[in-house]
Amino acid sequence: METNSINSFLVLITGDIDNFMYTYILVALLVFTGIYFTIRTKGVQFRYIKDMFTQLFEKKVDKNGKAISSFQAMMVSTGSRVGTGNIAGIATALAMGGPGALFWMWVMALIGGASAFIESTLAQIFKIRGKDGQFRGGPAYYIQQGLGKRWMGIVFAVSLIACYVVGFNELQAYNAASGLEYYIPDYATNGAAVVLGVVFTIATAAVIFGGQKRISVINSWVVPIMALAYIGLGVWITFSHLNLLPAAFGMMFASAFDFQAIFGGFAGSALMLGIKRGLFSNEAGMGSAPNAAATASVSHPAKQGLVQTLSVYIDTLFICTCSAMIVLVFMVQDPQTAAGLNGMPLVQMAVYHFAGDVGIAFITAAVFLFAYTSLIGNYFYAESNLKFIFGDRKMLLFWLRAWRSSSRAV
Repeated sequence: METNSINSFLVLITGDIDNFMYTYILVALLVFTGIYFTIRTKGVQFRYIKDMFTQLFEKKVDKNGKAISSFQAMMVSTGSRVGTGNIAGIATALAMGGPGALFWMWVMALIGGASAFIESTLAQIFKIRGKDGQFRGGPAYYIQQGLGKRWMGIVFAVSLIACYVVGFNELQAYNAASGLEYYIPDYATNGAAVVLGVVFTIATAAVIFGGQKRISVINSWVVPIMALAYIGLGVWITFSHLNLLPAAFGMMFASAFDFQAIFGGFAGSALMLGIKRGLFSNEAGMGSAPNAAATASVSHPAKQGLVQTLSVYIDTLFICTCSAMIVLVFMVQDPQTAAGLNGMPLVQMAVYHFAGDVGIAFITAAVFLFAYTSLIGNYFYAESNLKFIFGDRKMLLFWLRAWRSSSRAV
């Protein structure tokens, strides 16, 4: 059997397995978990919104200078959550599932907030202090300490490393490279993508070799700036076209509650794509953000749980909504052009329609920054789980960094 045939067969099989698990198992589990924790906590994600902001800037309790603050921990998790999917992925969900996908993203953010609170609070309760004086923790750690099942913790740690190092990081780099398509149509074959991979590798290495502290400091500056700038663009486009908003929201709600379309093609409906995109974007309940939450120095575990819930809201209710509103307003104003586009080209054309070439440059820069903060945030998660498996062995961390950087460049 030829190599191409084998590759095609493997892609087909793994694609079917992925689609089944993602559509019917993972989504069901995460939705059920979010609803369950919402009931058990009596809606903690709604009752303590004010406290989410007041606890965000709490001073570090640990005075040795090694731990990071509550704000820095949230910026690490937010940087990882907010990736290229917040731009290209949202456009894909709206184009394929319909405008109603945005509504179901909102629903999942509100439900998932309870899961984010629980998983991050547990990370604080069961965190440990490493030989370097820094805190670390996450699901692998509290599975071992809370359930007494180290083997289960190792399974989780290996799964997270494979997902974030091999899967998510390569996806972020790929989506960032696709942003070059507007400027360099043949970017994939003329070497531009390779150059971008090298640049990303060098820029990422400059941060991750500085360890946990440098990652948190860089994200504490980059994430707020890029988030506020992107939200500002979305707000400007939305409110400068107020006359189109009634049609945009009408289109969204009509699609969200089009039950004939939902039951006619459930897997590709606005309901399912909105739920899947919301879960993929905010990562609530997936066990990733707790690895950042555990590193914060706070006076009570629940305080970091509330802060990480706010991170879910920032990701979906603010940044994803900005992307969606830019696309929805464009769909209302120029439906014919929008109908023929998907993913990153759809967002770029929408921004170009409203802001010209400056808008295209802004979106391209935003994609690169979103991808960059996700790359270093994902490494943050992987290092914590690698240390869970092997302990403080610097050589192993070095080879992980080297392997990941080289694979992403290729």
